[in-house]
Amino acid sequence: MDSLAPHTEVRVAVAQCFRTLSTSTEPEDIISSLQTLHSFLDEGPESRSTPDQRAEFSRAHFTRTLQFLLSNIQADWLLGLSAAQRTDLWDGLFLRGPPEQALLVLMEGISELKASTSLDLLISITERFLLSGRLAALLWSSCLQTAPSDSPQLRETLLARIVALPDLTANRLHLKNKPCFCPQQYFTLLASEMLTALERTCQALKDGTDCSLIFVAQTLGKVCVQGHSGPVFAVMAPQLSVCTRSDMVWQRVCWKLLQNVPQRWMESVLTGLVQAVRGPEAFGRIIGNLVLTNKKAQYVVTHKLLLLQYKYETQVLRTVLGYLAADRERRPLLLQVLRALSQAWANPSAVKHTPLEQQLYVSKALLLSVNLLRDAELQELRSELLQCMLGGMQSHLDSSVVRIRHMGMVVGECLSARMDLNNTKLKFEYDQDEETLELLSLMTPISGEEPEEEPENGVTSPQETSEKTPSTQNASSQNKSKSDPGSDLDSDDEFSPYDMSADQEMTKESPRYLRDCLETLISSEDSVRVELSLRVAEGLVRKNVFAAREISVQLTKVLLHTEDKYSIRGFLSLRQTTMVALTVTDCIPVTQYLTTEFYSMNYGLRQRLDILEVLALAAQELSKPISEERSPSVGVSSCTDLTPYPGDNPVHWRQVVERRIQSKTKRLTKGATQPPAKATPNRYAPVAGHFFFPLLSNYDKPQVTFDLLGGDHLVLGRLIHTLGLFMHLAVNAPVAAQMGRALLDFVWAVRYHVDQMVRRGVLFAVCSVFLSMPSQNLLVDLNEQLFETRTWLADVAEGDPDEDCRNLAIQSLVMLDKSLKKQLQDQQALGMET
Repeated sequence: MDSLAPHTEVRVAVAQCFRTLSTSTEPEDIISSLQTLHSFLDEGPESRSTPDQRAEFSRAHFTRTLQFLLSNIQADWLLGLSAAQRTDLWDGLFLRGPPEQALLVLMEGISELKASTSLDLLISITERFLLSGRLAALLWSSCLQTAPSDSPQLRETLLARIVALPDLTANRLHLKNKPCFCPQQYFTLLASEMLTALERTCQALKDGTDCSLIFVAQTLGKVCVQGHSGPVFAVMAPQLSVCTRSDMVWQRVCWKLLQNVPQRWMESVLTGLVQAVRGPEAFGRIIGNLVLTNKKAQYVVTHKLLLLQYKYETQVLRTVLGYLAADRERRPLLLQVLRALSQAWANPSAVKHTPLEQQLYVSKALLLSVNLLRDAELQELRSELLQCMLGGMQSHLDSSVVRIRHMGMVVGECLSARMDLNNTKLKFEYDQDEETLELLSLMTPISGEEPEEEPENGVTSPQETSEKTPSTQNASSQNKSKSDPGSDLDSDDEFSPYDMSADQEMTKESPRYLRDCLETLISSEDSVRVELSLRVAEGLVRKNVFAAREISVQLTKVLLHTEDKYSIRGFLSLRQTTMVALTVTDCIPVTQYLTTEFYSMNYGLRQRLDILEVLALAAQELSKPISEERSPSVGVSSCTDLTPYPGDNPVHWRQVVERRIQSKTKRLTKGATQPPAKATPNRYAPVAGHFFFPLLSNYDKPQVTFDLLGGDHLVLGRLIHTLGLFMHLAVNAPVAAQMGRALLDFVWAVRYHVDQMVRRGVLFAVCSVFLSMPSQNLLVDLNEQLFETRTWLADVAEGDPDEDCRNLAIQSLVMLDKSLKKQLQDQQALGMET
């Protein structure tokens, strides 16, 4: 009975206070009851309660007391208290007891109360609760309990309330929300409170007190999995990095903290931490050898961050791979990662089906991991890396995407340089851009990844090195010049220059007839004559149409087979523009020749691509109005718009006044200020079929050196793109409907092609069909294919690995829906009229 006496006394005293607060109207009784409740929370030497009574009140009566106060928040006795008394006696009960119970009661009250002064009072108390460090007290109280004393359900509820506090307050307060409840500020505060709890834990461990980090780890994991790892680790990561640099207790606390993170939240914690730390050293100090003891952490660090996700910066790759390479026990994982990266990079299927961004990410990871290998490890993996280099380079160089080919070249160069095969290094020619320069820079090790560390042992900073370098170079050059007195013996200054003032430049006359150009290109070996013929050929074709038509096909054939034997500047452009001029001038014969030769034998891929380019440029020129036939009035009107000099025209003031009147006058309608452009016939529409249909004749017949549906993906993609361009230029042409049906039938067979350039061409062709075909023809001629086409476009827009393909599919869906909607509206309007 003696052990039950304190419990009974507390229960009787609390019940008496509740009765007094519920029935009494005397202010003295109200204040006395509240002071009695406060006495069970006082821990000073002047406290009127014993430790057992305070423990019993906190365990069994504190939550009931707070709930009783909330139920009487509108009572008269509360309104009768002064502001100071209410702050001390009423608000103080929420801020002095067990913080976890107070937080749960406050969140429950905020969720239940409507907008009123009572809600404002609870919000004010909650704000004081956060700003007075009660969250740190809550976390620290959980650290002192080496074994959880509450139920899992209660702990899960408390975690949910801590993480969801910004959402609960925002849903209740809307635009009147407090700044400290906003997510960015709240989670920054929560991170600081967690650091405070960890600091107290370190001090307690140094004093010999056992602590538990289970609840703090659960809080960290819950916050990160909800998507708030950014603001939390922005505060915690730098502080943990500094504290773990010289304090082993801090390191053990951090290791234990991450070990206690639940498995389902481990990925969110690690991904947030690895993005916030400054380098692999700090990352290793914070997590220790977690990848060796936790399978989930090992999967995230060695697989998911490197092979599955590719949204992170290069610094994340440096941190992860540097962490694996920094410890002897973790280096086997680095070799395991390198094998997986090399297989992924060399996989032909991955090159064809994964997004280009992911391939670039894997290439960066591969180069970084290879750069971290030691010589003995490099010898161990030599055969695997060689196989990876050869197979991966072939897969990348076979791609039709320029960026992928450049990626394969750079990685191949770096791997060969690192392996040093028989002192031979691969070297490719490619344009230096941002991507290639970044890949090349990855082979250079970076030191000093943590700028907060001061240089030790007299190590010179890079700035000092750069400052010392010029003087050192000058001194060395001076010493060299002094030590080499015979360095100027080979100078040619004593020879006098030869007098060439009377020399004359030998010039040759340019051809004036197109046949002379043809004969020169066929038989002449003089590089100057050939260059002059190429430079004047286009102008002669456009000036003398009749002469050009006589030899158009023959000259086109010669130009198609002409090679740049003399390294003529702009050779490809000169050759192409002349062939385009011939195609425009004598359209049908030249087009028939080019489309027939496209599928002929003994042509290279470059020549077939040239044929497609010439046809596309000629079709674009034919579809535009003839510039020479423009009305001269356009130029005159544009000149008269210029303001003349005031003294040149005696009636200038009248024009100024008239112009001001025109600008100030408001009119409902206004006529044309200049005559409309003169209508000109579309020269492409009558011959569109000659450009389009011959290219669809033999695409499925493989030749000896040309297999369109086989390995020549680049030509297939360019062909489909050119056909789509022909379709787009044929808008409003009578043959557009027939061209659209044929083009859809052609591209339907290759819509799931492995090469992304081919898929882009297919989607561009589909866009051209929807843009150029009349909407009534879409419903009549393509009625059976529209539903299947729309389903395919939706699948591409959602799941294609290439971003351009997804965008083109979305555009095609929009245009298809717009065309169908317009046609249905026209049919509905026609039905109403009839």
